Formats: sequence, structure tokens, C-alpha cells
Amino acid sequence: MTSIGLISDTHGHLSEQVFPFFQHCDEIWHAGDIGNLDLLNQLMTFKPTRAVYGNIDGQDIRSVVPETLVWHCEDVKVLMTHIGGKPPKYNPASRKLIAHHQPQLFITGHSHILNIQYDHTQSCLFMNPGAAGKQGWHQVATLVRFKIHGSEIQQCEIKEYKKGG
Repeated sequence: MTSIGLISDTHGHLSEQVFPFFQHCDEIWHAGDIGNLDLLNQLMTFKPTRAVYGNIDGQDIRSVVPETLVWHCEDVKVLMTHIGGKPPKYNPASRKLIAHHQPQLFITGHSHILNIQYDHTQSCLFMNPGAAGKQGWHQVATLVRFKIHGSEIQQCEIKEYKKGG
């Protein structure tokens, strides 16, 4: 069983809420708009971290993390990119990626809106963890953690906290 901490849209701000919530996670996945290398390095020092860059990330971030990641976590094929849309209105690039890779889990960021739902049209679970940073129009910051056991995604938990907290 692999425990995952999912975060997005930090925009250079890493709340003190992140570390206790992700304390027992095996890995952290960041869905883009990281903000700066210091933040990424803090996460990578804390736990093994996978990340994609977002639209606000500069060349420093883009030189060390890709735009899109595809990998297997246990028996679950994961596709992660920053800008993807949401079910069933994915952007054209994401529709192509989903059709090509056929993931069981599709992760995006960008919208600053927490959204977790099963997409029956693509036969995959869609996750957007919302925004963990203090920049943007969101009212509440959010984090997600969940477990992958074989081919099952389970025990999804959400942490809400004051934006900027």
C-alpha cells in the first residue's frame, strides 16, 4: 500500500499545514504552479516527490520537472499535468493524453478548485487537489491524501485550512 500526498498551486508558498498532513505519506505529488525551486526542494527533502510544472513556473522549475508525467503506482496508471480541464470538458491536449495513455488516475491542478470525481466516459478517477498557496481567488486552501493498494485508490482525505495559513 502506497500513501500519497497530493498538492497543487502553491505559487511559492508552502504552508506549515502541509508537513503534519503528509507526515505518514510515502510520496508527495505536486500538480504544478510550484512557484520556486526552494519550495520543490523542501518537498523533496521531506518525502520522495513527483511534480509537473505549471503555467506560472519559470525556466528554473521547467528545467527539473516535466509538463506531463505518466507512471505506475502499484497497479494504477497515473497521468498528471497542470492544465487539463475537468470531466467531461478536458482541454484538447488532455483529451489526446488520456486517449493515448488510458490512465486509471488523471491528476490536474490550475483551477484552484478541489474536484475529485470518477469519469465514466474515460473510465478513470479525476483528481484536482485545489490550491495550497495563498495566491489566487480561492477562499480555502486544500490538500489531499489517499492510498493506492494494488489497483484500488482508497481512503481519500481532504485537509482544508485558511488560505495563507
